[in-house]
Amino acid sequence: MVNIKDVAARANVSVGTVSRVLAKNETVGKELRELVEATIRELNFRPNGVARGLRRSRTDMIGLVIPDITNPFFAELAKHVEAIASSAGFSVLLSITNDDPKIELAQIDSLLKSYPTGLIVVPTQFGASKGWSSDVATVAVDRRFTGLPLISVNHYRGAGLAAAHLVALGHERIAYIAGSADAPVSRERRAGFLNTLASAGVRCEAVEGHFDYASGETLGRFLLDRPPHERPTAIATASDQQAIGLLRAASDLDLKVPDDVSIIGFDDIPLANLVTPRLTTISQPVEQIAARAFAAITGADNVPLQDDYLEATLVVRGSTAALLQV
Repeated sequence: MVNIKDVAARANVSVGTVSRVLAKNETVGKELRELVEATIRELNFRPNGVARGLRRSRTDMIGLVIPDITNPFFAELAKHVEAIASSAGFSVLLSITNDDPKIELAQIDSLLKSYPTGLIVVPTQFGASKGWSSDVATVAVDRRFTGLPLISVNHYRGAGLAAAHLVALGHERIAYIAGSADAPVSRERRAGFLNTLASAGVRCEAVEGHFDYASGETLGRFLLDRPPHERPTAIATASDQQAIGLLRAASDLDLKVPDDVSIIGFDDIPLANLVTPRLTTISQPVEQIAARAFAAITGADNVPLQDDYLEATLVVRGSTAALLQV
């Protein structure tokens, strides 16, 4: 593998000169700089980013910590962070915690040893507190991490939009499939949905599960496998994954969506626009969240390192409809 000494020898200059060219030091004359740069291209030399980072205390890398790469929302977030970082000349080190706080702290400690410019952390779903000491710029995304600024949609207001939509469609027998009560995001969405219904004088049957497809299908079957006058005419879920599982449950019970039951999700993952019927949902601006997080940890566009709440929006597709009056 070619190293900096090989470049210096081929260009007949000192290692220090090559190092100054790599660091874009203006003390190197134009002709000498062009000679060294041409030699670097000729030898296809790739500088060691971590080694350079040790000398200047930072590298052109950022760390991204997510709990679950199979979750479509986090996968899309990672895609946008990588694209934004790459366009700005940064590489991304990705760590996956499997929603385990111990793994999370170990991964963060490992990333900090690479001297990143900053870290973007999606904490484990049950919340956490900052358990390390570092001056590396760090933000939490989507979920609160005590001790870190948070970039997220307002989950409470977003869920309230879902409730208001169903009320406006005339539904009165409404159910809600929540995530785990131990998860702060789940509690915020549940509270936003139920409180909005209560303000409209509408009661709701709420059941608790997880944010995955299986919970949506299992709890959906529980809610829908009832006589017509007892089952809900509309069901909201805490995630699109639950809503898609719920669509399966409705299909297995020979119920038509939205004729027999309206369904609304939360997140607006790519699959929400591919299922049949297309899913009405609360959309999170994932690309904007990624951009704000990147700007906050790198200082781009003078974005401050502080809490930043974005607005979720209602996206109406084919899975919700006005209640048919019989």
